[in-house]
Amino acid sequence: MSFDPAAFTPEHFRWDYADGVATITLNRPERKNPLTFESYNELRATFYNLDQTYAVKAVVISGAGGNFCSGGDVHEIIGPLTKMDHDGLIEFTTMTGDLVRAMRLCPQPIIAAVEGVCAGAGAILAMASDLRLAASDAKTAFLFTRVGLSGADMGACAILPRIIGHGRAAELLFTGRNMSAEEGHAWGFWNRLSDNVLADAQALARDLAGGPSLAHAVTKAQLDAEWNVPIEEALKMEARAQARCMQTRDFHRAYEAFANKRMPEFQGD
Repeated sequence: MSFDPAAFTPEHFRWDYADGVATITLNRPERKNPLTFESYNELRATFYNLDQTYAVKAVVISGAGGNFCSGGDVHEIIGPLTKMDHDGLIEFTTMTGDLVRAMRLCPQPIIAAVEGVCAGAGAILAMASDLRLAASDAKTAFLFTRVGLSGADMGACAILPRIIGHGRAAELLFTGRNMSAEEGHAWGFWNRLSDNVLADAQALARDLAGGPSLAHAVTKAQLDAEWNVPIEEALKMEARAQARCMQTRDFHRAYEAFANKRMPEFQGD
């Protein structure tokens, strides 16, 4: 079901929309922007709604007040979890994983703009994004073991090794230690470091929004779909995907533009 990005007014985070770019801002700065049951649910629903929201071409996710996200709220999530039965816990862990699923399935590129604390579920939100920009003070920790839980949370054991490698992911998931911005950049977790991370993330998002959005959606889908297939099958999948892109009007617009020595103006069809 589509929704109107210009009229959307979420309850549990801030939403700004302009020029094809939606910016989600986690907005509890006094607590370093922790997540609650309600914000998990609203974020999940928002990313699922984006699946059919063609006016949104790219998404930026950030945090207010100089921090990205400190993870699940200790009092509003962690405490209640200690009192839940097995069925309740399964419902919760399925829901949190479903947020990552929604982020990966929505066709828009998602750019994480990270400052300060990026911990627990906050680190997962950054990990689940397509591109990640960080300020030099970003401290990222998959700190689940520090509260007696495994590193196997919200897809971390599947996704993180693909970004930074198995050994580095294992170290972070076993120890729960902070990964500095410089370390994360050297390891490939951060695409770039920035002195003005939100502005740079939004500029990148606008660049992507001006590109061929249908083709971007195919690229995102294939990046995930080809994780676990042999190269021979990946080549077949990409041949089919690229042939579909070659039937789009954007592809024909680009040819006509280049033939006439001008920049193409993509329209996402």
